Amino acid sequence: MKRRLALLLSVACVLAAGEPSSAQELSDFDYENLSFRGLGLAAGVVLPNRVDPTVSFNARVDLGYLGPGVRIVPTVTYWSSDLKEAEVREFEGQLVQLINRNLPPSQHLDSLDLDRITWSDLAFGLDAHVVWALPSAGLLTYAGGGFAAHILNGDGAAIEGTFVEDLLDRITAGINAHVGLEYPITPQLRAYGEGRFELLQDLRYLEFRAGIQIMVRPTIPAELGG
Repeated sequence: MKRRLALLLSVACVLAAGEPSSAQELSDFDYENLSFRGLGLAAGVVLPNRVDPTVSFNARVDLGYLGPGVRIVPTVTYWSSDLKEAEVREFEGQLVQLINRNLPPSQHLDSLDLDRITWSDLAFGLDAHVVWALPSAGLLTYAGGGFAAHILNGDGAAIEGTFVEDLLDRITAGINAHVGLEYPITPQLRAYGEGRFELLQDLRYLEFRAGIQIMVRPTIPAELGG
């Protein structure tokens, strides 16, 4: 887990070192106040440690620059998937042990079938991007981190009303590290791609997403090294 975070941060540092002059030009540009600049919509692939790989849906709001080269971006993300088979088997074993405590040995259960259990995540986050330009490629690159409130929900016919559902249903905090690229298609439209590592108390996942952002304010010349 720590190695993955270190890898993402290392990649960000390598990219930043590749364009020192452009980074300096952008860092010289500073908005004194935040302002709404655009809305992005994206889809992605989530690779969690406890559920099967699945698709994600994301929206982000570009609020402009809070400080030199530092962009503030609120986000909303949703995904849903089935718990991995090993996780379901673990819950089944815990339930069998709990039930058998209250039964005489002659009535002990040997096994239990919980069937399918799904787990979903609705996350409201706030990211900070350190942005720099790659003028030769006409790209913006960024790296940063953020935090989010995750609303996790477990569902399944067999676990409804049990302690298993209580374990899966909760609101928890998470942090992330991310890197990304943006390409201005037109002054009003940008394509972007992003890789993220999200870390929660007992859940972690990699996410790769791509999307389109509609700009309501013109591109800042410094964002393209101008």
